[in-house]
Amino acid sequence: SSVTNNCQPTEDKTVGPGALTQFSRPNGTTSGREQSVVTAEMGCYCFDVLYCHLHGFPQPRLPRFTNDPYPLFVTWKAGRDKRLRGCIGTFSAMNLHSGLREYTLTSALKDSRFPPLTREELPKLSCSVSLLINFEDVGDFLDWEVGVHGIRIEFINEKGIKRTATYLPEVAKEQDWDQIQTIDSLLRKGGFKAPITNEFRKTIKLTRYRSEKVTINYTEYMASRQPTQHNGTVHAPPLYTHYS
Repeated sequence: SSVTNNCQPTEDKTVGPGALTQFSRPNGTTSGREQSVVTAEMGCYCFDVLYCHLHGFPQPRLPRFTNDPYPLFVTWKAGRDKRLRGCIGTFSAMNLHSGLREYTLTSALKDSRFPPLTREELPKLSCSVSLLINFEDVGDFLDWEVGVHGIRIEFINEKGIKRTATYLPEVAKEQDWDQIQTIDSLLRKGGFKAPITNEFRKTIKLTRYRSEKVTINYTEYMASRQPTQHNGTVHAPPLYTHYS
């Protein structure tokens, strides 16, 4: 199947699951975490931010969940077939309150492969928040598990230029790829055009990581809302009803 749930290469440190970027080692991430950090409230907050933006409302005040720094991605999909409509994130650790607010709108409105999301699309949307954790440099390009780890590779291309690329943990599993297929696809995403040999694969520097992910659809988002009237139109207010 086609790789429809990957993001295109972007500049700076803003990337999607197939992007090229220069990575910084994230701060504030720890291994061996027993309790999940990501919550449904984070997905609701992303909907709050987008809902307010599309309706011209003031942005909601900062939420109540943790503001610890994490690398993060926000993904929007639409319809029953879950078509990708935007996916952008950062591998630099950002405080979650401002980071989710920023990347909610960046992924919804500025993913250059898609037109910006519209008010009419809201009822068809689902939002996923991914927090990236447990980064580990490994010596073997096969030292990671499909469906468990995301991978970031660094390699020297056929022109002698260092390139990097990444896939989030769910990509290989969704595409039904094995490790070699994933590595080779990632090399192509990273712009490597020469034939791929096993000897070349062994030269790759690989970092594996995990993600904590939550997905909220619009129906779930609206379920806890009490409708209100605004200029004669019924609206469900955002979760955070006090505005900054």
